[in-house]
Amino acid sequence: MTIPEATTMSELIEDCAQLPFALTHPEHPLPAPRAAAAWQIDDRSTRQVEGLGEYGV
Repeated sequence: MTIPEATTMSELIEDCAQLPFALTHPEHPLPAPRAAAAWQIDDRSTRQVEGLGEYGV
């Protein structure tokens, strides 16, 4: 099933009215988010972007 993006303010408001109960009632909060893993960039990743500065990236 594909749900189209809201294109008008009334569609956006309607979409927000359908938010899950846990997101709209703070007395039933969701669990705290987990900590993100630290980023690690290796030499292979660094080589993939070498020279991109010459292209304005």
